[in-house]
Amino acid sequence: MSNIKEEKDELIEMFGVHFETHHRFSPLSARILSVLIVENCKPGLTFDDLVLKLGASKSSVSTNLNLLLKMGKVEYHTVSGDRKKYYRPASFSSRMRTYLEIVIDEKKMVDRMLAYKDKTAKTDTEHINLEMLKVYQEHVQDFEGFLNNTIQKLDKIENK
Repeated sequence: MSNIKEEKDELIEMFGVHFETHHRFSPLSARILSVLIVENCKPGLTFDDLVLKLGASKSSVSTNLNLLLKMGKVEYHTVSGDRKKYYRPASFSSRMRTYLEIVIDEKKMVDRMLAYKDKTAKTDTEHINLEMLKVYQEHVQDFEGFLNNTIQKLDKIENK
């Protein structure tokens, strides 16, 4: 086994463990996305490629691939004259937009909570919690700006 193959296998496993641990993906969903990220070639990988590389049943790969498609983690395209679908990971900007949606949602909740706590805080402890919430609000706003900046940079590169 070559060092490059070993390194690729280790990367796939590393990504897989990351997606299982931090994104709560099933082991197979995590490995599908990992393979697509590490093997990210222009045309993408076919369903049969994934079944072969992962050594899993067609029904299991199909179920997990459909889940990843619904979650927006994977996308596919077709080639004229070819009936196969070619899968690849969602673009970086698309993935960042997903995070941005989460941050915008959280920002709305924090703003609403801050308005509520501002009206109801009476004790020293409640005022301290209000101040901590303001710090968190600032963090969420900064992170939103950071994500928007990153998305703009990625869009420029991806649209070349």
